[in-house]
Amino acid sequence: MSPPVAPPGWSRWLVPPAALSVHLSIGQAYAWSVFKPPLESALGLSGTQSALPFQLGIVMLGLSAAFGGTLVERNGPRWAMTVALVCFSSGFLVSALGAAVEQYWLIVLGYGFIGGIGLGIGYISPVSTLIKWFPDRPGMATGIAIMGFGGGALIASPWSTQMLESFGSDSSGIALAFLVHGLAYAVFMSLGVLLVRVPRREKPVDSGPGVFDGVQVSARSALRTPQFWCLWVVLCMNVTAGIGILEKAAPMITDFFADSSTPVSVTAAAGFVALLSAANMAGRICWSSTSDLIGRKNIYRVYLGVGAVMYLLIALFGDSSKPLFIVCALVILSFYGGGFATIPAYLKDLFGTYQVGAIHGRLLTAWSTAGVLGPLIVNWIADRQEAAGKHGSSLYDLSFFIMIGLLVVGFVANEFVRPVHARHHVPAPKEATADVVQRQQPESA
Repeated sequence: MSPPVAPPGWSRWLVPPAALSVHLSIGQAYAWSVFKPPLESALGLSGTQSALPFQLGIVMLGLSAAFGGTLVERNGPRWAMTVALVCFSSGFLVSALGAAVEQYWLIVLGYGFIGGIGLGIGYISPVSTLIKWFPDRPGMATGIAIMGFGGGALIASPWSTQMLESFGSDSSGIALAFLVHGLAYAVFMSLGVLLVRVPRREKPVDSGPGVFDGVQVSARSALRTPQFWCLWVVLCMNVTAGIGILEKAAPMITDFFADSSTPVSVTAAAGFVALLSAANMAGRICWSSTSDLIGRKNIYRVYLGVGAVMYLLIALFGDSSKPLFIVCALVILSFYGGGFATIPAYLKDLFGTYQVGAIHGRLLTAWSTAGVLGPLIVNWIADRQEAAGKHGSSLYDLSFFIMIGLLVVGFVANEFVRPVHARHHVPAPKEATADVVQRQQPESA
């Protein structure tokens, strides 16, 4: 499938809405915690088991982005968005079947494996296109699109809660909710497929001197640089810290204040998930735009350093003050979202635009790792603490101190990021080199 080229006069501001239609849909993944209690009740699952579809989805997101990144670069954003639509929607339909027949493995297969492929391909589908449309403001451009992924739960969380209240929280009600999700998201994602375009001036990636202006590194060479692996650690640590709260957000705030005079209701917990989604979404555009002004390394110092302080405050004082708990969680999730939105621009600064989509896809394997680590740390420790007779905030204290340590590791890794050595740069074609030399020579009299 040839990428659709923008006609003369096409506004570049039509591309972010196309990306948003896909990212707002696949961002439903962040509302998974709304389905955890009903699934645990209907199918007799533990907290660790009910997290598995989400964990597998994030794993498949990273793997499909890594292996599909080159295909996305080659075939263009419309092809990628179409693949994402088919996989993500069909994943919900398979999950609906699994809930209807009470076969949990079908939910894991549908939502986690098939839907996770849609997550990965859909997530990276607009990145390189947006960077090419907005070379002057790459942080802002990718932030606009990727904020949709963070904001997806802002829509999905109350919507899913309402459906479960209307359809019931038993297996048949969950199945019907999954079915409605799959069909509705298929329609919404179609808007992005129809609207997206690539810049008219864009040339094939292997030709033309313009492609080789500035630092340009291939995806294959990027894997051999220490910069790539430093950023891999940075992203993994930042995501692990954020996703640990996000995956268990609804039951976590309920547990924290279960023994207080004003316990948190199911509806209020769903509202907390929506608030986290709003912070996740706002952080993606605000912090990534800020990175255009203060630099990528500096903004990651904020994400990782201040994020560690927020976790410390929750661990020490979170159960004594709802406002403190909520504010710290919102800040952590804004950094979590900002980290995702800033990383494509960080990659562009270091490796150029030559194969930035493919490099970004490979880097998202860090997200796969974090998608397992974050929920596993929080759920496994909480399950063990509960089995030991503990309750309330004590279920999570150890998890939070582990998250602080991981953020410190990420902070150190960010300090090691330096410009990429010239030996990794893509050599310019002979025609481009000759053209540059000719432009540099003075005109003869």
